[in-house]
Amino acid sequence: MKADTHPNYDFITVTMTDGTVFKTRSTIGGEGKVLNLDIDPKSHPAWTGGNTQLMDRGGRVSRFKDKFGGIFKK
Repeated sequence: MKADTHPNYDFITVTMTDGTVFKTRSTIGGEGKVLNLDIDPKSHPAWTGGNTQLMDRGGRVSRFKDKFGGIFKK
């Protein structure tokens, strides 16, 4: 194997949106770096079961349903 091909695996501090802080290991930068999460499992609807409605941005969902809607009908 080639030497020095893998990034360093250092301890970082992760700060959740609610202020919870924990330490883990990562390759994101270096020893002592801080990762501030904008979205985490405690607040994001994908994990909390919140707003399950699909947001239609630019008609993407509508175009998908028009194109593939017949496949899913029983």
